[in-house]
Order: sequence, then structure tokens, then C-alpha cells
Amino acid sequence: MLRDADYRVALTLIGQAGEAAESVETFARCVVQSLPKLVAAELTTLSLCDLVRGRRLVAGVPQGTLSRELCEAFDRHFNEHPLVQYHAVRRGPGARRITDSISQARFRETDLYNDYYRWVGVDHVVALPLHVDDQWLVSFVLSRARRDFSDRDTAVLNAVGPALAAFYRQMKRLEAARATLPDRLGLDGAATAALTARESEVLEWVAAGKSDAQIGAILNISSRTVGKHLQHLYEKLGVESRTAAAMRVARRRREA
Repeated sequence: MLRDADYRVALTLIGQAGEAAESVETFARCVVQSLPKLVAAELTTLSLCDLVRGRRLVAGVPQGTLSRELCEAFDRHFNEHPLVQYHAVRRGPGARRITDSISQARFRETDLYNDYYRWVGVDHVVALPLHVDDQWLVSFVLSRARRDFSDRDTAVLNAVGPALAAFYRQMKRLEAARATLPDRLGLDGAATAALTARESEVLEWVAAGKSDAQIGAILNISSRTVGKHLQHLYEKLGVESRTAAAMRVARRRREA
């Protein structure tokens, strides 16, 4: 049973995650820092499993948190991982603990545990999937020593999972849209290369004549956040106002 405090923390996390859903790294870093406030963990990562190549990338943690040797050890046993099997092969839904698939005693006997988890210093793992297709399994993964994750922990993760998955899908759409932004706005690639996906989208609506409030409503963010994005993109484009930014876009379109 979830407590009122759980819901309050969950809503805060969801709000922060939505604001950070501009790139994989900013989104991962935000949620990796916030998720342990809901479910205690000693190591939290955004895990991007390449199912075709049989290797995993991690995001949201400081560089060097996992050594190259440890990452290689994980990849050697990639297809044996109980959570890869459950979420990617069986397409099982929701948060899942390793001990939902295999007993702790048996898990400690596996090469995966002895070559990887034992050296990382954790015994228990739970994964919350955000996306799975024929090539990618993307999950937030929480790990800790000694104490396994509880039913309450998986319930909390499942409560925030749909929103985090939606933000991930939104972020991927933004990244795809950003790739075509120079053509849509008439700007050269160099002019937009430094912009984040969200800044690019804000610029597009500025060029369409929308106000901060209108842009906020369209993108489901606050007017204050729109203003912050505008300040950043002004600096990157070398302009001082929304009018100048819109005029620059209009001028490039006329010249194109």
C-alpha cells in the first residue's frame, strides 16, 4: 500500500523528469538522482540494452562509476540476465526483481553474479522498463546490497513508470524533430547544432509567433521554463530577444 508521502515524492519526480526530458543524458541524470528518494538504492542507472549487439550502455551516472572491465563482464553474460530475458525476450510488463525470476541462492551461483554483481558490490536488482522493441530495451535499474526490493518498492516504481515511459517517448520524438529543424526553420546546421531538442522546439514556435504562455501550453511546460529556454537559445544564436530570433529565422527563410 502506497502512502501519501510516496505519492507526493512521485509527483515531484514526475514533474522534474518532464522538465528534463530534452536529451537522454539530462533525462537520465535527473531521474537517477531522484528515483532513490522513492526507492532506496545504492546504484541507479538508465540502462540502454542493445539487443542486437548484446551489449549495454548506461546513462545518468558520473563517468567512471562502472569501469570498462565491469561493463565488458556484464556484456559477456548479457543474454543470460534474468531481467533481459523477462523484459526483452518474454516482453513481460512492469517493474521486475531478479528474485522474481530466480532465487537469491541460485543467482549467487551464476557467472553473471560472480563476474559482475559481486564486484560492483550489490546483491539485489530491480528494473523498470521504459521502452522495448526488437533492438532496444531501455530501463531504469536500481541495485543495492543485503536487502531485496519489496512489493511496495515495485508498486512505487510501477506508479511512476507510465509517466517516465511517456517522457522517454517524447524525448525521442524531440530528438528526431531536432534533426530536421534546420530545414524547417531555414537555418544552417551550425546555427542550431548547440541547441537542445527542447530549445529547438521552442524556437520553432517563437518563429510561428506564439507567446510564452502559448508555447508552454503546447509543450506542456510552464511559461517560466519557456523563458529559461529562450534565454539559452538567445545566447547560442547570438541574439538578444525573441523578436531578433524570429527575424533571424524569417531572414534565413527568405534567403533560402
